[in-house]
Amino acid sequence: MADLIGAMEEAGAILRGHFLLSSGRHSDVYFEKFRILERPALLSEVCAEIVNRFADSGVDVVAGPTTGGVIIAFEVARQMGVGAVYIERQGERRVLRRGASLPRGARVLVVDDVLTTGLSVREVIHLLNEAGGDVVGVGLLVDRSEEPVEFGVPLFAAACVEAKSYAPDEVPDWLAEIPITDPGSRRLEPGT
Repeated sequence: MADLIGAMEEAGAILRGHFLLSSGRHSDVYFEKFRILERPALLSEVCAEIVNRFADSGVDVVAGPTTGGVIIAFEVARQMGVGAVYIERQGERRVLRRGASLPRGARVLVVDDVLTTGLSVREVIHLLNEAGGDVVGVGLLVDRSEEPVEFGVPLFAAACVEAKSYAPDEVPDWLAEIPITDPGSRRLEPGT
């Protein structure tokens, strides 16, 4: 998609303020992925870019973490004509639940919504490797990481956005003066 950033801004997906990210870091920019996920036509266009990038990778299954990654995994798998698995939290771990399994040696494409530190993707890759999968790539809606993140497989993001984030003890004064909004999902109560 030629102008995903413009489409995200138009959809209200790029917010400005003081945000506590799910990674625990602070930022003055937040990407509200649900403004994209709630627009099926736009999401399908973005997912088509991921599909095109990994079309020749021999993908057997697409995996995505809850919550946004599940929707992306469904759409990418649908467009690729393969199955999907959804990675959920159980306590502090990511797991395959609800009787889901992964065929040993399955070539897996991991997809997610927004990359900041890579923690969620690393957790998913670790789980899939333990389950006998062969991760062949990572596809993202948005890469907002400040430093290149390495997963040992090809990485593709439909959009790359410069967005600085800060550790809790490094928040600059100008940002600390703005009331914090906590839109992240990682700190939700277990079972939600």
